Amino acid sequence: MKIQVLGPGCPNCANLARNAELAARELGLDYEIEKVTDTDQIVAAGIMMTPGLVVDGEVKSTGKVATAEEIKKLLQ
Repeated sequence: MKIQVLGPGCPNCANLARNAELAARELGLDYEIEKVTDTDQIVAAGIMMTPGLVVDGEVKSTGKVATAEEIKKLLQ
């Protein structure tokens, strides 16, 4: 599973990445996390408000820091 956190590298982006990693670990998933900071890539993914969470190419969340519990629901 590929989990991407899209944003400029702000504190909210870092918090979302931490929460995503925690959620994936707690679910026992085989995953990789990628942080995408390139503006062109963020826009190309359809993210207009950061941070964005993309799982296997599908946008799951934008414009907020989802909690680990919220992300678990998105990963299942």
